[in-house]
Amino acid sequence: MAVALEFSKRSKFLLAINDSLLMIKRSSMHIIRNTDQLLGTFFQPIMFLVLFTAVFGGAVGLALPEGVSYINFLMAGIIVQTLAFGSTTTAIAVTNDLQKGIIDRFRSLPMSSIAVLNGHVVSDVFRNAISTIVMLLTGLLFGFRSSASFADWVAIAGIIVLFSLAFSWLAAIVGVVAKSVEGVQWLTFVIIFPLTFASSAFVPAESMVPWLRGFAENQPITLVIDSVRSLMLGQPIGNEGYYAVLWCVGILLVAVPLAAFLFRKKTS
Repeated sequence: MAVALEFSKRSKFLLAINDSLLMIKRSSMHIIRNTDQLLGTFFQPIMFLVLFTAVFGGAVGLALPEGVSYINFLMAGIIVQTLAFGSTTTAIAVTNDLQKGIIDRFRSLPMSSIAVLNGHVVSDVFRNAISTIVMLLTGLLFGFRSSASFADWVAIAGIIVLFSLAFSWLAAIVGVVAKSVEGVQWLTFVIIFPLTFASSAFVPAESMVPWLRGFAENQPITLVIDSVRSLMLGQPIGNEGYYAVLWCVGILLVAVPLAAFLFRKKTS
């Protein structure tokens, strides 16, 4: 009896993995087939990088430590900002699936209920990885230079993937609770816009007013940005890396089960 029960649990686990892989393939194909997503993946990060460098480079560069160019300072911030705003794609995709009736079709199949969320979240990580590579290549053309070692780049990739997963699962919650795509866009904007702009993405947190500086220095996006920036510039990362990882892991521990619970409740 115990052996049969264990085999049943293992079979369900393997089926859930297979279902998730199929949903990942489905969601990832949308990146290629959907022209809007493809253009956003490639051109939006380039536009942000060029505009912020041209608009803020002269003014903010004066407040930076000697020897640090604004493009080198900005790169980590613009990458993390793009990852944060890119997570809204997960929310929009989840809402679209719920509104257009595709979930009702999936319910008639013997598939894992969380596979749909897994598919959207993981494909979002793929999309963000493409955007990050595009930004790095564009940054090199505009003068970005990194002092990071191979080990530093591995750490950067790990932090970026962890952050992307954390915010995509938060976005999945928004996608489940929102009643429309317009609602998704409004909710994600209200959450992500203050976090990205009240951070060290574009200016040093030390230059902010005291009450905002305290928030900016301790919120997750600033910690992720400062960790990635230090690694890119070959500087000591200190405790910021640990705090950034703890924030991301904490978000995942809350967001994953909550998103799964709300999704099952809404589709049951």
